[in-house]
Amino acid sequence: MALRRGIQLLAPRLGDQGARFLGAPLCSQAANLPFHNYDDRSSVGPSGSIAFTRGFSSNSALAPTTSGLPPTQHVMKNPTNIIDYDEHGHERFAPGDPGKRAFTYFVLTGGRFIYASAIRLAVLKFILSMTATKDVLAMASLEVDLSAIEPGNTVTVKWRGKPVFVKHRTEEEISKAKNEDISKLRDPETDDARTQRPQWLVVVGVCTHLGCVPLPNAGDWGGWFCPCHGSHYDLSGRARKGPAPYNLEVPEYSFTDDTNLVVG
Repeated sequence: MALRRGIQLLAPRLGDQGARFLGAPLCSQAANLPFHNYDDRSSVGPSGSIAFTRGFSSNSALAPTTSGLPPTQHVMKNPTNIIDYDEHGHERFAPGDPGKRAFTYFVLTGGRFIYASAIRLAVLKFILSMTATKDVLAMASLEVDLSAIEPGNTVTVKWRGKPVFVKHRTEEEISKAKNEDISKLRDPETDDARTQRPQWLVVVGVCTHLGCVPLPNAGDWGGWFCPCHGSHYDLSGRARKGPAPYNLEVPEYSFTDDTNLVVG
């Protein structure tokens, strides 16, 4: 339709020579046709003229309308809430027909399964996002080899970003720590309550005053001494002198065998 209208506009300018050049006799014929500038929506033109309509090519095959207009224009000019379905191409079931219950149940069940799976995945992702990462889990525990620590020496290891003192005590040091009068301590605690094996003392190397790192094998009691503010700890890590209010913390630890210790 658009091509025919373009030919009608172009043919008078080209004439017969243009028609021969194009090789289309339709140009000469279209040039002789009267052109009417009707609106695209008009379907009926003057007698003998070509009418241009905007609609479907199947208008001629549809049933005639009550207004005499093509179906497309009839619907536009006479809107209604009544919908007529074309049942020529497929069979239409009535609402609630038993023949389509299986399909309905399949769609509903499939949709609910997809929704439940999506909710489950979202919940799992939320829970997993709150769990510790691998690097944090790797720092949760620390294995220490005790075979290289001589009696009387103290080894400092790093656990969860904090120093941990592992002291191999001699028999003399064990006896001295056990014979202390706990009634004179500011934070009373027996030596047995602070150790799992008498020869091994494991404490966190952070001063309980202001968080400094005490020096091992120093102080008036031969345990630890904090040079920052002068706190003294005995051979069991108990506060004896200075501003420190509490004993050195004993972390959670366990012995896997006689030569290995796991902190954390």
